[in-house]
Amino acid sequence: MRAETIALHAGFDADPATKAIAVPIYQTAAYQFDSADHGAALFNLEEEGFRYSRIANPTVQVLENRVAALEGAAGALATASGQAALYYAFANVARPGTNIVSVPQLYGTTHTLLHHVLPSQGVEGRLAADDSAGALAATIDENTCAVFCESVGNPAGNICDLAAIADMAHAHGLPLIVDNTVATPVLLRPAEHGADIIIHSLTKFLGGHGNAMGGVVVDAGRFDWMAHAARFPQFTTPDPSYHGLVYAERFGATAFLARCRSVYQRATGAILSPMSAFLLLQGIETVSLRVERHVENARKVAQFLRAHPCAAWVNFAGFDDSPYHGLARKYLGGRVPSLLTFGVKGGYEAGKDFYDALKLIKRLVNIGDAKSLACHPASTTHRQMPEAEQLKAGVTPETIRLSVGIEHIDDILADLDQALAAAAAPRLKAVNR
Repeated sequence: MRAETIALHAGFDADPATKAIAVPIYQTAAYQFDSADHGAALFNLEEEGFRYSRIANPTVQVLENRVAALEGAAGALATASGQAALYYAFANVARPGTNIVSVPQLYGTTHTLLHHVLPSQGVEGRLAADDSAGALAATIDENTCAVFCESVGNPAGNICDLAAIADMAHAHGLPLIVDNTVATPVLLRPAEHGADIIIHSLTKFLGGHGNAMGGVVVDAGRFDWMAHAARFPQFTTPDPSYHGLVYAERFGATAFLARCRSVYQRATGAILSPMSAFLLLQGIETVSLRVERHVENARKVAQFLRAHPCAAWVNFAGFDDSPYHGLARKYLGGRVPSLLTFGVKGGYEAGKDFYDALKLIKRLVNIGDAKSLACHPASTTHRQMPEAEQLKAGVTPETIRLSVGIEHIDDILADLDQALAAAAAPRLKAVNR
């Protein structure tokens, strides 16, 4: 099936008890066992089923199955947020004394996770010199446990050469973890290019309405943990907390997810609520249509800004002269996501004046909403990063990040135009004095 159909039908046909077509909201904490033996079998992971909603829930499971189907993957685990999903994936693949190698173009909180949080737990986050396979390879050593990138960087807008990075990672016996939040599976399915684990913030484009937080870990199911048993004993040796269960033997293609759910979600509980899962499912039903309008509007906004006398520069991979234009054609079919950055002439203060003058476009730090959104990364999402690290991530003091929504394009352009004029007005007065 195509993405448009998968988004509507995958993971659910009708409620078996009532024949309802809408996905039911199973707002329950726990589930009744048939017997003591039945309960024991569930807790021993010997039998499929539900036991406690910190571990699994029927509404959430529909969402997991639908996202896995959209990504063409073996399975998925939903979490309370995208950052929870990313942390679970990193913690699951790493052990104290190991390191994760990453591209430098990162979302601000992901940089914090790799640069501060994981090192405090004995796991090093290593940033390569750039986003090329060669730079990543040069950063790998015998203690590396995974390679990480964002398929499309937030806010940098860089596009990673996934096939080259995957081939390099696999040649080193390492899985490739890809955050695919910005591209969505509508534009790009990383598993088709060799990615092993895919992360989404469901809060963003997949949910699309800014009404629910959520994240998901998706397992392509193709990495052979047993072939690299010495590097990944957590999957290939007995787990004493589960009576000696070996995840790679018991769960095969979904060993990564099974351990992620049984160890990290069960023990730390960053779960997605059934109500949030229901809301996110409503968003996913229309994601293909929304992304079409997002892409169309973003292209027109980028062209408008490039021609505007008050815009200093525009970073958009859809331009022929973008260093990522070829990769946009290769991986996205030329359909560039609606996340773009630009600078306002006049630097930091002009950028602030522009930002404050916006009327239609919302000033906030989300992306992927149906509404157009704007933020100033240097003072918000990337504020905790040193200036040198901000520059590596694609953030300059004057950078404005736009998440172009699905409003009528004339209304979006009119708001940008009046805000740019407002930003230029004080400087024109100064020149004319």
